[in-house]
Amino acid sequence: MGKIVYLMGKSSSGKDTVYKRLLQQKEFFFHTVVLYTTRPVRAGETDGVEYHFTDEAGFQKLQKEGKVIEDRSYNTVQGMWRYFTVVEKETFQPGKNYLMIGTLESYKKVCAYFGREKMIPVFIDLDDGERLQRALDRERTQEIPQYEEMCRRYLADVQDFSVEKQAAAGIQKRFINDDLDRCLSEILEYIRGELCFGN
Repeated sequence: MGKIVYLMGKSSSGKDTVYKRLLQQKEFFFHTVVLYTTRPVRAGETDGVEYHFTDEAGFQKLQKEGKVIEDRSYNTVQGMWRYFTVVEKETFQPGKNYLMIGTLESYKKVCAYFGREKMIPVFIDLDDGERLQRALDRERTQEIPQYEEMCRRYLADVQDFSVEKQAAAGIQKRFINDDLDRCLSEILEYIRGELCFGN
């Protein structure tokens, strides 16, 4: 396996958009690791693209088989939701670079599994007011908006992505996503440098 570029950041900071734009770059040929979740499918999502959608029984089965390398659970207004990374035999191939997306906690667990030297952390940041507006705009597009859950997630980010937790995870560089093209350009320059330095 080559390197894992690991995207993380608070909700509505634009991680998914950056992720999709990085996959379109011809300069890099990133392989993907689609995470699993037990949360409901949102409007516009496709199973196996944004996530592999499963249920609690599916999670328990994969965990018993020793395939779950990290998992997170959230007590939401709709019950408990899990997000987790599954490693199958064919998931990570030698010499290939991968693109993943997750939280600070999941990043630390993936680091522990593969080794910090394999990781290229990309922390995406954005003004909290702008994030809140983006979250509200996105929620309004859902068939059944979950405003209470949106607010819970927004407030939880204050704890989950605190400066102290960022430091504990070894995050030293942040990319401000108030201009997507500029942010993407800075991320690409950073990745180039990390891949060259790592090789």
